[in-house]
Amino acid sequence: MSELMRRRTRGGSRLRRALRTLAKDGGAVACVSVLLYCVVFNLSVVRGRSMAPGIHDGDRILVEPWSRAIGDFGRGDIAVLRSPIEPGLEYIKRIVALAGDEVLIADGRLWVNDELVEEPYADLGPAGESPLGDALVWTRVREGHCFVLGDNRPHSSDSRDFGQIPADLLRGRVRLRVWPPDRAGLLD
Repeated sequence: MSELMRRRTRGGSRLRRALRTLAKDGGAVACVSVLLYCVVFNLSVVRGRSMAPGIHDGDRILVEPWSRAIGDFGRGDIAVLRSPIEPGLEYIKRIVALAGDEVLIADGRLWVNDELVEEPYADLGPAGESPLGDALVWTRVREGHCFVLGDNRPHSSDSRDFGQIPADLLRGRVRLRVWPPDRAGLLD
């Protein structure tokens, strides 16, 4: 075998070893990436307009599943939750009250613990109308529950319809929209 052939053979085997190592390491990186993605974030597609004007139908959002595990939800957080009335269906809503809070909805305005909640993110509907309904709503949130509302009040099915949400139905908090690119970023 000529010297040139030996060099090509040695060079080829080095290349094959490097490719095998890369494939092995790349497979490990891919597995770790998928595991981290499943533990750290879940991608979800928004269906419906109950969170407009901030979140639109078709937006892709990242859901933090660990927030459920550590019970790290607060007033004003946007959360994905399993429907309390339709198994298999998920909603995206804003948590407006936590266990022990008093909620009052009157004249189209939201009050929590006797304080008017300023909601710059919410679409309250046309001026002069009561998007939260003409009926007075008052409740104290039970232990292990929360009260949720959609930001698009005239077009949202939420705690006004299905009541308080048991904490175990909360799937995770949403803080980031990843799609579409022109509106990607942190959510309020």
